[in-house]
Formats: sequence, C-alpha cells, structure tokens
Amino acid sequence: MSRVEHTLPDGWATATIGTFCDVIGGGTPSTHKDEYWDGQIPWITSADIHGTRDIQPRKTINDRAIRWSATNLLPSGSIIVVTRVGLGKVALVDEPLCFSQDSQGLIFNTYEIDGSYLTYCLSEAVKQFKHEGRGTTISGVTKRQLRELSVLLPPLGEQRRIVEEIEKQFTRLDASVAALKRVQSNLKRYRASVLKAACEGKLVPTEAELARDEGRDYDPASRLLERILAERRARWEAQEKRGRKYKEPVAPDTTDLPELPEGWVWIRFDQVVSTLEGGTAVSATNTRSSRPVLRSSAARQGAVDYDDFRYLPDGARQGPDPYIAMGDLLFTRLSGTLEYVGNCAVVGEIQGRKIEFPDRIFRGRCISDISPDFVQFAFAEKTLRKSLEARAKSTAGHQRISLSDLREYCIPLPPLAEQRRIVAEVERRLSVIQQAESTVEASLARAERLRQGILKRAFSGKLVPQDPMDEPASALLERIRAEREAAQESAKRKRKSRRS
Repeated sequence: MSRVEHTLPDGWATATIGTFCDVIGGGTPSTHKDEYWDGQIPWITSADIHGTRDIQPRKTINDRAIRWSATNLLPSGSIIVVTRVGLGKVALVDEPLCFSQDSQGLIFNTYEIDGSYLTYCLSEAVKQFKHEGRGTTISGVTKRQLRELSVLLPPLGEQRRIVEEIEKQFTRLDASVAALKRVQSNLKRYRASVLKAACEGKLVPTEAELARDEGRDYDPASRLLERILAERRARWEAQEKRGRKYKEPVAPDTTDLPELPEGWVWIRFDQVVSTLEGGTAVSATNTRSSRPVLRSSAARQGAVDYDDFRYLPDGARQGPDPYIAMGDLLFTRLSGTLEYVGNCAVVGEIQGRKIEFPDRIFRGRCISDISPDFVQFAFAEKTLRKSLEARAKSTAGHQRISLSDLREYCIPLPPLAEQRRIVAEVERRLSVIQQAESTVEASLARAERLRQGILKRAFSGKLVPQDPMDEPASALLERIRAEREAAQESAKRKRKSRRS
C-alpha cells in the first residue's frame, strides 16, 4: 500500500482512470465532404467547452461521419477531457456527442461512479499535467497518461454527498462572484462616463460659466489655439529648415462633429504637437546593455510600465532624440485587438532614467499650454476613439495605425484653466474607481481561494460527514473490476463464436 493510501479517509481508495473508465479518442471528419456535416449529432472541439457543465457545440455531423472518421460518439453522462489544445478543460457530457482529436472521452458506469464527483475530481487532477510541463506542445497528453492518472474515490454515497455540498457552496460563491463582476462592469461604465463628460465639458463648470458668474474675462480656446499655432511656426523657423516651406496644419472638418461648449474649439492633433514620431527600429534582445528600450506592451491606456523593457546593443545607431521624457505622449502603434491599438499614456516622473522607445510606439510632444493628460483622456474616450479605430488597418493578425491617423485625430480643446480643472477632477474620480476596482479584484481572488479550499476539503474527506454504512470504495472498485473482466471475457467468446 502506498504512503498516500495510509492517509486516506476511511472507506476511500486511490484508483487510476483506466481501472474504471474506458478511454476513447476523438477525430475530425473530412471538412472537404459536406455530406458529413448535415446531421443532428453535436461535434465539438476544445473551444466549445466553457466550463465543467458548459458545452456549447457549434457544429453537427451524421452517422456517415462517425463511420468514416476517427471521431467517436460519447454517451450522455460521460466525461470529456481536453488533452491537447486547451489542455486541462474537463466537462460532463449531458447529451450524446462526438469530439475532435484534441480530447479524450471517459465512459464509465454512472450507477457506480458519480459523474459530477469525477468531473470535479478530474478538474483538479489533470492540473498535474500542466505543472509537469506536459501538453505544452501539440503532442499533448497521451491516452496512456490519462489512463494512468490517479484519482481519489470515496464510497458512492459519499461521492454524492460531496457533490451536493460542493454545489451548495459553489452556488453561494457564484452568486457573490456574479455580484462582484457586475460591480466591475459598473465601474468600467462609470470610468467611460467620466471621460465622456470630461470631453464634452460636462464634468466641471466651464470657464465661460465661471467668468460670467465672477464678472471677469477669460481666454477662450480659440485664442489659445492662435498662440499655439504661432509658437509652432516659430519653432519651425528657429530650426532653419532651409529649402522647406512651412506648412500650416490643416484645421479639422467640423461638419460631422458635435457642438462644443462655449469657449471650446475642435483641433486636429497635429496642430498642438511639436513632434510626432516613431522610435528606433533596431532589434532589441534580453542581453543586458546600457540602453533599455520599452517593449510595445509598455504603453498602456493611461499608464506606462517603465520596467517593461528589453535592451538595444550598445553600439547600435541612435537617433537625435531617442529618450522618453516627462510629459511625452506614447501611443501603441499596433495590437492584436482593436481595443488596444492607439492606446495613449503620458510619461510621468522617471527620475533621470534614460529609456528609449521602439518603432512600435509613437511619441508625441505637446506644445506648451496644452495638458498632455487632457489629450490622453481625449484618446481614451470611446466616442472619439471610434474615428481612430475606423482608420486602423489589419495586417498579419494585428490592427495598426499610422502617424497620419494620429495627426488627423480630432480633439475638443477647452481653455487652459479648464483643462487643468478637468484633469484634476478626472484624476480624483479615477483614483476612487481604481481603489474600488482593486477591492473587487481582491475579493474575486479571495473567492477563487475559497473555491479551491472547498475542493481541497472535498478531496481530503473533510467537507461532509462520513457514513460507516457506506460500501467502501475498495469493494466498489473490486466489483467494477470483476464486471469489466466479465464483459471482456464475454466479448472474447462472441468474437471467437463469430470466427468459428
């Protein structure tokens, strides 16, 4: 008897899956034969498994497909275990179905083994394959490895009591998790509403309103824009770009843009930046050097991760202004999803660190009297972002934007004093939202720990009381063994009879 068996609760036993389950593989009928895919039998891949009780088939096949392919029909009450792509998913089958080669099916006597108990047990047991590093390639976990996987079996009556208690506690836990996720969604919507109000002049009293109430004059954004454009031209002329004529930035077409509050104006982004450029194209590596360069993932919406970097070779070519600086705006040039392309973040205090940026990140520097933080909010606001997302192009599985897309992005510009008040109010509210989100995330993590604690207690015999009248699992397994041997012997006699 093994050391593990000495520590088992009374009446429990360890057994390998192959002791009481038939393990059958799956397959994919030829996708070139339409006549296989017109039936009523569900056929699934690992992508159709969303939970231990949540299988959502997207395709169906017929009997011919089963006859002429490697797929198999798994009866209701069986269990499907993903052993290749999507390794670790386990689900209880509630209707007969077929499956792909990414999974293995477990067929057992449902009068002797509780399917729900075995599903919970397997969902924990198969984690050892991940921990051991198996299945990380397409070869996955073999049928033999699955057959030899050991699980803990209590008496059948205790299996059912365990399932009942797990589901009772999980139901309460799931209700709490659902409530927390609703709070998360509400916080996300509130964050969006804050940014929307900030960019529509509805978050704080406008400068025009305050000036009227206080009986004073104010600088409208149109006057601010005049000063910005004058400074932009002066910067150009100071650089003595001989032979090149200064080109005044194009004003935005406001035909389809909404009306702004009094004192605001619409601008194109290139009207208020002194520089807008991509970073170094030199390939970075993990080999340490004196030249850290941000990874493309470092520029997130509203934040820069200054520790998300690799290194450039010390001798590699360097541009005239390669380092990010406080107040710079960083934009993600490309992303796998549209939601993250064009993310904008302001560089904060970096305490003298010299960090370069790659060609997958664009950098913009605002002319004075423009708040980089307000610009960042304008690039995050969903309604405004639609124009940027519409211009994004899909290439090699990525969504990407160009410098021209950024230059032509339209932003509502308030007076400078109002920009500052808006930024302060947005930051105050976002800080409250962030604290609430952190609390929710901590509660969700605690809920997951509680879930694991429930399963740990279940599989150590501490979740429900034991009943000395239950048939021991060892006797159950012996009966299953005898039944399986008898069935195999019967099958042999039938085969022999057919041959004779």
